[in-house]
Amino acid sequence: MKRFWRKVTLGEVPGGWQVLLDGRPVRTQGGAPQIVPDRALAEVLTQEWAGQGDTVDPGAFPMRDLTDLALDHVAPDPARQAASLLRYAETDTLLYRADPDEPLHRRQLERWEPLVQAREAGHGVSFERISGVIHRPQPAATIDALHDILLQQDAWRLAAIATMAPLVASLIVALAALDADASPEDLFAAANLEEDWQVEQWGQDPEAAQARAARLTAFAAAMRFARLA
Repeated sequence: MKRFWRKVTLGEVPGGWQVLLDGRPVRTQGGAPQIVPDRALAEVLTQEWAGQGDTVDPGAFPMRDLTDLALDHVAPDPARQAASLLRYAETDTLLYRADPDEPLHRRQLERWEPLVQAREAGHGVSFERISGVIHRPQPAATIDALHDILLQQDAWRLAAIATMAPLVASLIVALAALDADASPEDLFAAANLEEDWQVEQWGQDPEAAQARAARLTAFAAAMRFARLA
């Protein structure tokens, strides 16, 4: 698609800020006014539009896409979004581990256990650690508490969590990403520990490496979005 605007500006409107293309306000993909509450996020949205060349790159709008997710899908029904995220708690990557006699198990303990324990302490919950891949349910009280925690998030942070959790197959990691001192590279590496272990044993596949890098980029963008919004 060819670039169809010349000038990108930022307008203050009731409820926040909105990007203007040649004076026309940007709308979400669902047709709603794309109004964000924080100027810092609005400025990043402006930069995405202004940074386009003569041909528009649809993949160069991560903040716009996250904003549209928040406004079009999360804000109208946050309870539904929160409920759908609980499956990543039930099958959380950080809770399914190798058998204790396997070499991978020690690394999982070193990298995963601090993250799990931090969520337990911070949210007052208790997670069930599982050896192997056979599903075992998490305590009902834990799932209920996580549901309440998700409902306490605004649409912006909930949209970020909804983006991050599938990328790392972990609600624990997605919630840890909201911490002010969290590192996207460290959290993503922890979530991909098993994949990286396999690479150490058998070597790297170029296509898999490219896909991993793309997931990390998306994960980091969602973390940034949560902080900006």
